[in-house]
Amino acid sequence: MQKRKKSVFPGGVHPTDGFDKALSMDSAVQPYCPETVTILSEQSFGGKCSFLVSPGDHIKKGQLIGKPEAFMAAPLHASVSGKVLEIKEVQEQGRSIMACIVQKETDPEVNTELSYYKGAADISNISSQEILTGIRDGGLTGMGGAGFPTHKKYETDKTITDLLINGAECEPFLTCDYRLMLENGYALLNGVRILLKASGASKAYVCLEDNKPLAAENLNKILAEMTASGLMGQEENIEIKVLPTKYPQGGERQLIQAVLGREVPMGGLPADSAVIVSNVSTAKAAADMLLGGRPLTERIVTVTGAVKNPGNFLVPVGTSAKELIQLCGGVAVSENRVIAGGPMTGPCVANNWNGETELFHVTKNTSGILILPEPGFEEQPCIRCSGCESVCPAGLVPYKIEFALLDEDYDLCEKLYASECIACGCCSYICPARRELSLRTRAARNIVKQRIRERAVKKS
Repeated sequence: MQKRKKSVFPGGVHPTDGFDKALSMDSAVQPYCPETVTILSEQSFGGKCSFLVSPGDHIKKGQLIGKPEAFMAAPLHASVSGKVLEIKEVQEQGRSIMACIVQKETDPEVNTELSYYKGAADISNISSQEILTGIRDGGLTGMGGAGFPTHKKYETDKTITDLLINGAECEPFLTCDYRLMLENGYALLNGVRILLKASGASKAYVCLEDNKPLAAENLNKILAEMTASGLMGQEENIEIKVLPTKYPQGGERQLIQAVLGREVPMGGLPADSAVIVSNVSTAKAAADMLLGGRPLTERIVTVTGAVKNPGNFLVPVGTSAKELIQLCGGVAVSENRVIAGGPMTGPCVANNWNGETELFHVTKNTSGILILPEPGFEEQPCIRCSGCESVCPAGLVPYKIEFALLDEDYDLCEKLYASECIACGCCSYICPARRELSLRTRAARNIVKQRIRERAVKKS
């Protein structure tokens, strides 16, 4: 029996009873490759790249096609082999973004058997510097959140004692990480070993919630086999850590509190608490790059909710969300909302979508495509119940921040520590008046952070 540790982070909610994940939990990952892909120059907000290819060029899968132009960017690689049709501006989730549109070649790609998918790999001859170079050149990013470039985390000058590999997947409905832990356990754990070596930490924890017992059982079994193989060094201390099911268990700060009992200082990063946190998909991508020579060009996406046949799909970066919904039989309700990601943090990209218009294209951090029935409620006046305050994992008072924002009192927003909002959505979920608390608290956070940056520039 796996020992559990009591969750110690404050606040949080229990959004569902598990019916949501059950929609796609037993759906094995199916590979799907579209005829064309639309690869965005920005794979995360603020992470812009400039394209190195032109219309008419023939490119190969894995070829470098985008050079980072911003701190939040990682290199871009071709997700399919084919011909570049266009480099043009597209509209994605309310933003104008440059995109590279590639038509896939008709010749099938050859899939080779990879030994690190079936057992422990020998990583003794791979240096920490080679790993850092590999994850940078491979375009690795966080694949469960904001898409922060992975090499930036591991190039820290802070002393790191612990590495947390985040498989909590606490967002309702999403099961892409769960299926990865079931189907690609060897590759995942080999990736954990690689990231552990790069971090210099003394121990790695693969963290998941207790609503995924089969995944925990599978990873423990594989870890035991790999340990017995003799290819793992004594310094490779890895533990499968099962935590209580509670949202947002997968938030970096909450996960650090739950596993290690440490708090990240206000305005700080996990490295300030001697920790690095990486997603399970990112760890698997590290193995693909360092052991298989394959840059990050594809990922597993959950398509679920009010679709006829929910499922999990391994798709190239740039795959159309519209195509994936059609692959699942289309939407099952006419009055709907289309969410890019999970229901708690994912943005709504369309209302009452009829299947005709384009939605968005898969990026490195697209974990899911969710169709929900239109809730059909309107905002009501705040009743000052303080429910949002009681569930806020960051210890904020969202309704007061909302009032301050609406009054354009940004000094008060700052005094209320709006900058510490993690945009988890707990406040909006719990609000009986259906206030858009998460949206407004996030807006206040962005304004406060901008004011802080501007002050810092003036002082320098």
